Amino acid sequence: MAEMGKGVSAGKLASNVQKKITRAQEKVLQKLGKADETKDVQFEEGVNNFSKQLGEGTKLQKDLRAYLTAVKAMHEASKRLQDCLADMYEPEWYGKEEMDSIKEDTDLLWTDFHQKLVDHALISMDTYLAQFPDIKARIDKRNRKLVDYDSARHHFASLQKGKKKDEVKIAKPVSLLEKAAPGWAQGILSAHHVAQTNLSRSQAEEELGRAQKVFEEINVDLQEELPSLWNSRVGFYVNTFQSVARLQDKFHREMAKLCQSLNEVMTKLEEQNQSRWAKISQLRNKLPPPPKVTPSKDLKQENIIDLFDDALVSDVNVTSPAQVRRAATFNDGTFHPTLPSPPLLPSPHQKPSFPQVILTSSKYQGFHKNNPKIKKSCLKQTPAFITAETLPGTTNGSSDDSEMPPGFLYKVKAMHDYAATDQDELEIKAGEVVLVITYDSEEQDEGWLLGIKEAYWLQNKDLRAKGVFPENFTQKL
Repeated sequence: MAEMGKGVSAGKLASNVQKKITRAQEKVLQKLGKADETKDVQFEEGVNNFSKQLGEGTKLQKDLRAYLTAVKAMHEASKRLQDCLADMYEPEWYGKEEMDSIKEDTDLLWTDFHQKLVDHALISMDTYLAQFPDIKARIDKRNRKLVDYDSARHHFASLQKGKKKDEVKIAKPVSLLEKAAPGWAQGILSAHHVAQTNLSRSQAEEELGRAQKVFEEINVDLQEELPSLWNSRVGFYVNTFQSVARLQDKFHREMAKLCQSLNEVMTKLEEQNQSRWAKISQLRNKLPPPPKVTPSKDLKQENIIDLFDDALVSDVNVTSPAQVRRAATFNDGTFHPTLPSPPLLPSPHQKPSFPQVILTSSKYQGFHKNNPKIKKSCLKQTPAFITAETLPGTTNGSSDDSEMPPGFLYKVKAMHDYAATDQDELEIKAGEVVLVITYDSEEQDEGWLLGIKEAYWLQNKDLRAKGVFPENFTQKL
């Protein structure tokens, strides 16, 4: 037999084509009402339930996949939001480490929730739907075999009905053969026709039995499977939605704990910030502002004595301590630390009411070089000044610039105790001297200074103990 392709012979192909033609003819006759169709109401109900169950399962699978996509999108959005908070959160703020831990736990919780939904819901859903294609293919095959069975049944019935007609047709040629052939020939022809008719009926009956057997084997299996599959949907739906509900419940309970922890961190950060600024505001209202360090330039000319003219002026009108403090700055508005400082305390032999005098800068320098004796004499008659205020960038006392910390500006003296409320603050006691230094960054809180205690610096020569403190707790030296 000629081969038409791998595994397909010409006879097999012709048989399949003939089956399709026969089925098509049978369906046309059934639709036209010229052939009856085998009906099974119970099976048709099972097929309708199967189609409904398949449609519901397919929709559930689609919606479950959409839910998982939404969970993944929410995970990404939550992660970006947490990353934004972590980037904005300053390292020195309250709860920085706890906030970072909450961020990591939130990310892990979303990941675990998504994975468990896949394992306990989506995979189960895919397994449930995997059985439908095979059953659907068997239902389609059962329908085709039913058409074959009906066609064989109708063919056999038609042969049975045509038996009498064939006997009439056989009698007609007998009369003709009597004239053309002897009697023995007439019997041979009649016997041959009867044998052919019996052979066709036998083949039709055999084909009917074979078609009926194939159909009933498939039909019996489906009659058992379809009702069982239809009833299984209840247990599957229960397990699927229970799994989703349990996972959601656990996820939201754990997420609520993390949200509560984050809310507590934010609340404490806000309280700490408000408390700090409330304390600053209260201190500003209670304490007077620190003294100004800008030298006064409106010193009256009549309050300055010229020691370097030919004669000394005897009528001095500088008597108040405030005027003496302003007099530490020369009349040109500058301060010269290279000039010798006046004695801090008056001599025991001096009288407290001795006139106080001011030296002008330009003539004092010439006088110092040319008239050392007069200078010494004048200084003996000059009472002590109150200590001159230092300007930013200068030093006072016995320490020189080389002993000051980097970025040193000036010294201040604590007028009140201040207890530090944060790790970056400096705790000071009344009477302590603090070396004010420049801020590490350009941002400086208004009303706060950065510095280190002078005693600590002189002993350790490092800035590890530096900190910020309120300016209005101190007074510049």
